[in-house]
Amino acid sequence: MLMGLDIGGTKILGVVASVEGDLLASVRVASPTGGDQVVASAAEVVEKLRAAAGGPGAGVVGVGIPGLVDVEHGTVRHAVNLGVADGYPFSERLGAVTGARVVLDNDANAAALGAAALLGERDLGYLSLGTGLAAALVLDGVLRRGSRNAAGEIGHIPVDPAGPRCECGQVGCLETVASGSAIATLWPGDGQPAAQALFDAAAAGSVEAAAVRDRFAARVADAVRLVALTVDPAVVVLGGGVAQVGERLRVAVAHALAEQAAASPFLRSLDLAGRLRLAPPDRPVAALGAALLGAS
Repeated sequence: MLMGLDIGGTKILGVVASVEGDLLASVRVASPTGGDQVVASAAEVVEKLRAAAGGPGAGVVGVGIPGLVDVEHGTVRHAVNLGVADGYPFSERLGAVTGARVVLDNDANAAALGAAALLGERDLGYLSLGTGLAAALVLDGVLRRGSRNAAGEIGHIPVDPAGPRCECGQVGCLETVASGSAIATLWPGDGQPAAQALFDAAAAGSVEAAAVRDRFAARVADAVRLVALTVDPAVVVLGGGVAQVGERLRVAVAHALAEQAAASPFLRSLDLAGRLRLAPPDRPVAALGAALLGAS
């Protein structure tokens, strides 16, 4: 039995899975703010999963969390959307409460591992479009974390000097225009997830919604191009909460990529639109990837 937790800016999703990747149980709670509060909610999820699985089980828990994760020491820095302080000893604190050995990694890294396993790909770039924006890289079957555990933190690359201030302290970061939070700012969901509301309104014929959707898709296409031109993976996978809108997202981003390549024989030769994939919509990719972390 494998147990994994996907901790995001709005929710903590925990799963129990078989070694073959079959989902056996899941628990979801809202994410609080602050390191100790997140640990308490994560511990609650672990206990509920143990109860659902019929016993103590899972002496190892894999956890994916936003921010810069020191995998060796189990600490996290710059998890700005969770309010977790620098160097917070997450693995130690959660392990003390649950009695489990906690294997911690960045949430996008966990999702990339899950996507690679589910899609049968050994070479991919994963774009996590959630509260924030981050990429993760599985290259020739190996997860690339980087020398400072910052590989893939493209959401904090400034792209607009006149843009809004980012949670990271910079101005005009890519995350401020290509994330779930960016959509929510431009198109509040009124009780519905903002991305779903936006794409539904555009499909219903709203000219304004279609314009917002297309601007968003163009900025996500920028992120896809950034990943593709940096490491040239076989595929780029769109995942995270925004990807729950499904094929409509992939089509919009592929269209934007095709438009951007129209005047560039170089970009056309790379077929970025054809290399675009969606994370499996019916599987909790990040939580399953976190469970795989615990199995490694």
